[in-house]
Amino acid sequence: MLSLIGCSTLNSPQPEEISEAKLKHAVKLANSSLLKQKLLSQYSEWKGSPYQLGGLSKSGIDCSGFVYLTFKSKLGVSLPRTTERQAELGLRIAKKQLRIGDLIFFKTGLFQRHVGIYLGDSRFLHASTSQGVTISNLQNNYWASNYWFSTRVKSN
Repeated sequence: MLSLIGCSTLNSPQPEEISEAKLKHAVKLANSSLLKQKLLSQYSEWKGSPYQLGGLSKSGIDCSGFVYLTFKSKLGVSLPRTTERQAELGLRIAKKQLRIGDLIFFKTGLFQRHVGIYLGDSRFLHASTSQGVTISNLQNNYWASNYWFSTRVKSN
């Protein structure tokens, strides 16, 4: 399981659950089916690209770099480059409130953090240290036990 350790360090407090009333005021990125189509298109282009800490190309990319490039190229949204800065964005939401395109954060070690993009149906897109760019299931024991919090990014 050590090969799954995330791509950055981060130390911040636990999130609070956001009420449904507050969520209604969050700006949606796009139509969920169109958004999912764009995310799956990114996956098909990057599938299996190897993990490399600090990488930003198909020859090597880390989790926050993959999120950064995906949002920029497929969704036209500029995000910070690091997991730490990405975790500061948007509205924190409960796991049960996840929608396609939300960011999911994991604590994968004492100081290591990992980020992925929610696809729906308990699946998320990310750059894994062991599998490269892949789709994983939130219900997998590893990911479920390391889940930290999620955010909904506001569009520009």
